[in-house]
Amino acid sequence: MSQQPRTTRVLVTGATGFLGRNILAALAARPDVTLIAACRTPDRLPAAFSGETRVGDLRDPEYRRAVVDNVDVVCHAGTWGAFWGHAELERRQFFEPNRDLIDQAIDRGVRRFVQTSTIAMAARPADGGPIDDFTPTRRTGFWPHLDRLIDLDDHMRRRSDRGTQMVTMRLGHFVGAGNALGMVPALVPRLRTRLVPWLAGGRARLALVGGSDLGEAFALAATADGLDDYESFNICGPTSPTAREVIQFIADETGSPRPWFSVPYAAGYAFAWLMEKLHPVLPGSEPFLTRSLVHVSEDWDCPSDHAARTLGYTPREDWRNAVRASLSEAGAAGYPWPRLAQPA
Repeated sequence: MSQQPRTTRVLVTGATGFLGRNILAALAARPDVTLIAACRTPDRLPAAFSGETRVGDLRDPEYRRAVVDNVDVVCHAGTWGAFWGHAELERRQFFEPNRDLIDQAIDRGVRRFVQTSTIAMAARPADGGPIDDFTPTRRTGFWPHLDRLIDLDDHMRRRSDRGTQMVTMRLGHFVGAGNALGMVPALVPRLRTRLVPWLAGGRARLALVGGSDLGEAFALAATADGLDDYESFNICGPTSPTAREVIQFIADETGSPRPWFSVPYAAGYAFAWLMEKLHPVLPGSEPFLTRSLVHVSEDWDCPSDHAARTLGYTPREDWRNAVRASLSEAGAAGYPWPRLAQPA
């Protein structure tokens, strides 16, 4: 009797979140994969998911040890994050559990660890040229989450000789239904105040990427052959529209006013710093502007060529469709002022 071919056992953390759900959907289409979902609230898993579920909290050391047992690949999408400040929470809720999960995966013989990260970790070239997948990183000093992502990337590089391949996914800016944290959800209520300017005329390219492309990129990274011990991939959409194109599209779709003046990036950073400092005495749950929002609005020209060559990654989701889906969801809720940090 012929034996069934062995499948690759892939654990997806954060399986109920925007990224995790898209990874599950992409991997579910692969018959050579056995899916395992790690999450805190299994009732929020997609109704179609029928695989194994490992329920727990990644802040629990015992859960981190157990969750990676008998796993070939970890797709780590279960990350806590904030778009500004929260340095101590970033250390306790995000960095230390994430670093330990990497170490637990190594200790238990996991073959590959695929880490969620961002294109915004790269040091942008002074000439505004393309930013490749292995461009050196640069800490901001003002955005703890991004700086901790760089610390994790450094840790992965150092430990990539321990038998577990380390893959950093430098993801573009998320867009799509189900994504409540980020640049696009933050824009609409701010545009309506008429206080949002163009930054440097809105000429910057925004590396947007939709949920289906994100899911497919992780599925490819989890199953590809021939990867080096350490890999890094830019994962962006098929095109990179300018900030002006994106903001005009959002304004037109929602009936919001377009920006009516422009400021240089230096002024944007200075105003954002002031808003962060004044936040405790100003109304509202979040600062009007943060330096991290200015940072992600810089010009990010991040080709996905290495992912195309190595993984076969071919993005297909049009940014307009993804943004429209996000706006439709937010519109049904009355375009609320979104929080810039996940619940603790």
